[in-house]
Amino acid sequence: MQHTQCVTADAGLSHPDFQPGRKARSNNGDGSPRRRRPWPDTIRAAILAFGATSWLAAADGTSAATGAGASPRDTAPELADWLARLGLEHVPLPMLTGLQFTMIRQHLYPLNSPYASNLSLPADGDTANSYTYGVYTGWEPLRHLQLYLDIELFQGGGIGNVTGLGSLTNGDPIRQGASSLPKTPYAARKYLRYVLPLSDSSHEVERAQDSLPGQEADTRLEFKLGTMAAPDDFDKNRYANSTRTQFENWSLFQNTAWDYAADTRGYSGGLMIGYISPAWSLRYGIYQMPRFANGQPLDSPITHANGQQLELTLQQPRDNGWVVRALVYQNTARMGLYREALAIGQANGTTPDIVADDKPYRRKYGFALNGELPLADDGETGLFARVGWNDGRTESFAFTQVDRLVTFGGQLDGVHWARPSDRLGLAYVIGNLSGPQEEYLAAGGLGFVVGDGRIDYGAERVLESYYRFEPFKGVQLSGDFQRIDNPGYNKDRGPANVIGFRIHLEY
Repeated sequence: MQHTQCVTADAGLSHPDFQPGRKARSNNGDGSPRRRRPWPDTIRAAILAFGATSWLAAADGTSAATGAGASPRDTAPELADWLARLGLEHVPLPMLTGLQFTMIRQHLYPLNSPYASNLSLPADGDTANSYTYGVYTGWEPLRHLQLYLDIELFQGGGIGNVTGLGSLTNGDPIRQGASSLPKTPYAARKYLRYVLPLSDSSHEVERAQDSLPGQEADTRLEFKLGTMAAPDDFDKNRYANSTRTQFENWSLFQNTAWDYAADTRGYSGGLMIGYISPAWSLRYGIYQMPRFANGQPLDSPITHANGQQLELTLQQPRDNGWVVRALVYQNTARMGLYREALAIGQANGTTPDIVADDKPYRRKYGFALNGELPLADDGETGLFARVGWNDGRTESFAFTQVDRLVTFGGQLDGVHWARPSDRLGLAYVIGNLSGPQEEYLAAGGLGFVVGDGRIDYGAERVLESYYRFEPFKGVQLSGDFQRIDNPGYNKDRGPANVIGFRIHLEY
């Protein structure tokens, strides 16, 4: 909701529990002024995080041995003897599948702002740091049955308190900066994965976040049940899929017209069923929707309030071939209709409020297309594009306020300048709203991330470029630039320019 989403995904402003008048962007949530973190603190945090990941890897005692094909019990003979006495000597131990730390520092320069609301990007500019820590574990107690548990910690926030744009600039906060969630460790994912092989041919799977090492059938049925993020399995893209290692803008690591079911951190309880083969795949997922727009509590039962998606993937059955993904989705939740909210406001002589019209259980539907085209360098140089659309009559509810989306861009491998581990990315975003949502914002209505009080409507356009420098394996340093025209879909405001610096450590 990775996010980051989600992470990841993302501010609760349309619900009565959230108080739109508070100046959340200028404080820490307790009324105290936001402290600007100096660069030495940022570097110190990165050093401490890297030391912690190294210590945890050593303490785990399984990573090096397991990665080389040895048994984890080679490093724990006493535990192995104890398991043997219980008749469990053939049951593998839980494994550390990954560790990561990411710091993203972004600075928004002052921008033209003739008027604003509490949701607008701050006219005087802003600077914010976000920090995410992750510990990822997996266990295979039975053949083909895997259990995963991920623990994450988020600290810091995003510029403008993660509001003011449909295509927000930093995917790591995933709306957490404005939803007053505690900055304490939480279980991000906890789910069961079962794989039913359908072919004798297989491929090697390496240890990675939420991926246990071993052999996996090329053609298989896959089942996942528990708490996870819908983007773990849908709308994936080789060149634009992670705010921690690639593009940072929401509309580039995800299709933001896909209003996928998630809580404010980007996760939800649900079920995914997939048929995967070398040439094509078909996945279906159903997940719990939040109780209110951008809310942390999830609605139940899932048979009444849910987000459902079906995605067909076509690809060349060879390494580094083209891939095309087509996704359709439908959400059912307690949502409002923009034009109904407008009618209520006009009848009462008040500013329209989408919450005044929320009723169970309305439906929202849409589609998303996603393609990647490797060109050279074992696929590390290539192009990508996304197109998204949703009906736009029903309120944006779970991810962000984007109804129409077109993105395209590419990645260039650093091998061309003798830096084979480095990457250069460049992409462009065109985001639009539906007619009903545009009318609602023009009348002074607010969503949960966008609303200036009035609007001179224009498509929100984002240009982003990043360079990722990898001095050695497991350490990445990135510089990032984003220019946003018509921020918040408003030609009266902006342009907005954002520069960023990112440190990413992983094991």
